[in-house]
Amino acid sequence: MWIRQAIPTRRAAVRRDDAKWLRERVVDLATPRHALAEAAANRRTADILGQLLSDYGYRVRLQGRHRNVVALPDGPGPYTLVAAHYDSVPRTPGADDNASALAVLLGAAKRNLPGVAFVCFNREEDGMLGSADFVDWLATPEAPPIDAVHVLEMVGYTDPRPGAQRVPAGIPHWMVPRDRGDFVALVGLGAGHRLARQVRRTAENTLGAPPVLSLQAPAALLGWAPDLGRSDHLPFVQRGRPAVMWTDTAEFRTPHYHRLTDAPDTLDYEFMASVLTLLDATLRQREGV
Repeated sequence: MWIRQAIPTRRAAVRRDDAKWLRERVVDLATPRHALAEAAANRRTADILGQLLSDYGYRVRLQGRHRNVVALPDGPGPYTLVAAHYDSVPRTPGADDNASALAVLLGAAKRNLPGVAFVCFNREEDGMLGSADFVDWLATPEAPPIDAVHVLEMVGYTDPRPGAQRVPAGIPHWMVPRDRGDFVALVGLGAGHRLARQVRRTAENTLGAPPVLSLQAPAALLGWAPDLGRSDHLPFVQRGRPAVMWTDTAEFRTPHYHRLTDAPDTLDYEFMASVLTLLDATLRQREGV
């Protein structure tokens, strides 16, 4: 098990137009949308995402009883999958959790890179029911072939003050050398460890990428640090599929986690644009485009 730190790059290179566009998407999506408590808003959100992805040129379908929004490009697989959940906890706007990730996902989808597919999961806040159902579906003949999964889970909040970043239980403090909440964390467990290492190396060589901390470890680490499994990468990890979670670390950084104050004006859109820059660079390596 190891964590390494990518070299920070110049934030001045972040594209301002990306930051503005991402903010607009977060404002559009940040409304209470729990699958049961706000069922109508939850369905509207799925419809909005499906329409946008269809407008970008993808073949869109609702998958499973939890209405996961799946968007496939033209051409055969296997595909690299970018994923984020679209539900929120009841009564909260969920700007960081998880409209920030949805906005970055949509920004990547607009690029129309070959071999890249997208899925917006429902019911992450209810024990990852949507992603668990999706992983079951992947074993059926009708499902698309997937070779790698990037799960985006809260990628919009920063706090550059010393001491703002805390560490999950089970992870020694010396393994997280940054105490400022200004980086994106990559969690690659089990088969996902090579994927996390690849993203970290891409960050080291990409102008405008955010600082990155990566955790690469056996899946058994979840027994000591269960917080590392609290997102939609977990069902993939449990089935031995290569998946990495991208995160701003949720409550270990932001005071707005699962609160009414998780609103669009609390987020750092230049940071989100830098995450999009890194995701784009990572996906382009897949086909050498």
